This record gives sequence, C-alpha cells and structure tokens, in this order.
Amino acid sequence: MREYQSGGDGAGNATFGPGLVFEGKLSFQGQVRFDGTFTGEITTDDLLIIGETAKVSADITCGSVVINGEVNGKIKARDSVELRGHARVKADLVTPSLVMDKGVVFDGYCNMMDKRDIVSLPSANGDERRKSWQSGGRGNKHQDRRNREAIEAQPADLSAQ
Repeated sequence: MREYQSGGDGAGNATFGPGLVFEGKLSFQGQVRFDGTFTGEITTDDLLIIGETAKVSADITCGSVVINGEVNGKIKARDSVELRGHARVKADLVTPSLVMDKGVVFDGYCNMMDKRDIVSLPSANGDERRKSWQSGGRGNKHQDRRNREAIEAQPADLSAQ
C-alpha cells in the first residue's frame, strides 16, 4: 500500500474539502486531495488524490492518481492509477501501472503502456483505440501479405517428422 505525504511544512500540499464546487482548469505541483465537486481539466506532474465524497468530471493529466470517489472523463498518468475502495470510474485510462481494489466500478478503456512510450488518450470517436500490437513496428499491410504469400508458397519440409 502506498504511503502518502501529510503534515510537514505543507509546501505543495492542499486539500479541497467536500463543500467546494469548482469549474475550470486546475494546475498544481505537489500532492493535492480533492473531496469536492470539480468539472474541467486537471494537470500536474505529482500526486492527485480523489476522495470518497468527490465527484470529478475532468480530463486529468498527472504523475499518479488515487481515486476513492467518482470520476468521469479521461485520465493520463505517467506513473500509476489506483482505483481504491468503492471508487466509481467512467473514464478512459492511459498508464503504465493500474491497481484496482475489489468493489471498484470501472467502465472505460485502459491502455497500459511503458513509461517510455509516448501515448495519446483515446479520442471520443475511438479513432486512436488501437492495441499496442496493431501500431508501430510492422510494415505496411501489402508487405505483410507478400511475406505471408511467400511463406505459404514454399514447399513444406516433412523430413523432420
């Protein structure tokens, strides 16, 4: 289980309580815990914690995110996404590491890529929803077909049996 920062000098740490309603773009450094209602866009290189009472509808780009509440939108996390407790997530995820507790409700697409890979979030119309084995590293489909036809045209070597 991950241990989170608390106390100390408080630099870079903030908590948005359950009564807060916020709409717009939120960008920050350091750890932030959100327990209110948020609509918009969240950007950070650090840790975002979505509390149990939170209702977030946003495109989130972060280092890591821990979700205990309700999230709708897209999430792109450089390090990890953790869906904890009774989280309710209706979102498309892009992350190299996903942790999901029993009891979590997840409805969406998950693209787990290596940290070094540059990935884009799936578009609303699904154009970018490609499996890793479908993209990159392969020749064009005509070259693949020619290679397959050449292999099929070769006589089978049955002497090894």
